[in-house]
Amino acid sequence: MTASVRVFEGDLLARDLRFALLVSRFNSLVVDRLVEGAIDALVRHGASEKQLEIVRVPGAYDMPPVAVRLAQSKRYDGIVALGAVVEGDTAHFEFVAGQCAAGLARVAHEHALPVGFGVLTCSTMEQALDRAGGKAGNKGAEAALAVLETANLLKRLDA
Repeated sequence: MTASVRVFEGDLLARDLRFALLVSRFNSLVVDRLVEGAIDALVRHGASEKQLEIVRVPGAYDMPPVAVRLAQSKRYDGIVALGAVVEGDTAHFEFVAGQCAAGLARVAHEHALPVGFGVLTCSTMEQALDRAGGKAGNKGAEAALAVLETANLLKRLDA
């Protein structure tokens, strides 16, 4: 890369940014750990708890319409969606996970707002727990940091 090429990227400083944590109540054993990871990550990067709001929905399928309303409010610099969909014996898993992912992606694109996908889609509860602070780290923290970095990048692009 030459010295004359301008590079834009976000940083991981929360400064005065506001975030909504959109949280599914279903599978709370897993999701509560994702929430703890997301809050910890944002606070470690400079957010105060006053900059964070938790909005609870029954399940992952219920997230997209609430995410639309959060985006429309223009109160937030990003949304961190946190949930867990664990595969069962029916096709229900594919419908819930697919619609949740597609709906949240649509909100991000239509509102140019970072929406972190911290919704675990796992085959077993053990896999979900591993990704909620176990062997595989905390995907809630990872989603929060992705939203933080993207929100800062968008602000830089607007300047």
